[in-house]
Amino acid sequence: MRTYWNINNGLRTIDTWQSACWTQVTCPNDEDISFMIDKLNIPEYFIEDIRDKDERSRYEYEDGWVLIILRIPYVREVRSHTPHTTIPLGIIIKKDVCVTICNYETNMMIDFIAYQQKRDVGFTDNIDLVFRLFLSSSVWYLKRLKQINTLIEESKLNLDRKIDNEDLVGLSRLQDSLTYFATSIRGNEMLLSKLKFKLPIDELDADLIEDVNIEMSQAREMTNIYTNILNSTMDTYANIINNNMSSVMKSLTSVSIILMFRTLIASLFGMNLINGMEDFNLGFPIVFGISVIVTIIFVWWFRKKTWI
Repeated sequence: MRTYWNINNGLRTIDTWQSACWTQVTCPNDEDISFMIDKLNIPEYFIEDIRDKDERSRYEYEDGWVLIILRIPYVREVRSHTPHTTIPLGIIIKKDVCVTICNYETNMMIDFIAYQQKRDVGFTDNIDLVFRLFLSSSVWYLKRLKQINTLIEESKLNLDRKIDNEDLVGLSRLQDSLTYFATSIRGNEMLLSKLKFKLPIDELDADLIEDVNIEMSQAREMTNIYTNILNSTMDTYANIINNNMSSVMKSLTSVSIILMFRTLIASLFGMNLINGMEDFNLGFPIVFGISVIVTIIFVWWFRKKTWI
């Protein structure tokens, strides 16, 4: 799906492509790809790189074309193994061409457009648009990190009441999400440092870049903090599970020992052994009494040791 935006004096949609407009391509189909290659003459491999969901953040220049791939946060379906992940947002610019390509419809881009329309000042140039997308992605990393922290706290409350596999699996998935976030944020920071020297930057862009650096640093620090908290939480619950397992094994061992001695006594005085009690009328009560006494002694001893 293609949307054309006039970026001068506000952000407004236009019906057809015009020189120096912003072309927003979301979930590109064959028609969109043909338009970008045939109409705008964008290098085909630029588009192929952007369509790779694992493409890293990077900058590339060829024959006047600039390709910038930015990793942005994205929330998948709840049932996904990693609901919070990152996806590539491709930015392709030339003198009078500015195209953004995203293979998914994201809340970040919807919010970005709504905010820019509310500002109603548009963009000074394509470079301004690029760095404002960087700023928006940083803000959305912070939003998603707060959501992840909320999920961590909810899982911890549930696990404090009862250790459940579903909550532990959920925490493990959040660990994966934080790993994706940390890698993507670090890649975006390296990309931003490179763009400072690759793109023509004026004084306004420099102020905007400083804001982006602040937001990215905060997102990176929050990711590291939540990662450490989550790792510590997982280690704690792993130790609790091990302790519970040890307690269960102690109890089972104690019960096995108690039953073993009763079986031993019953075997020694069994009918298949000649032990002098075959014709003794009180033989059975005596054996039964010995079994009960031994059982009581072992139960008392194991309770004293808090094994059962």
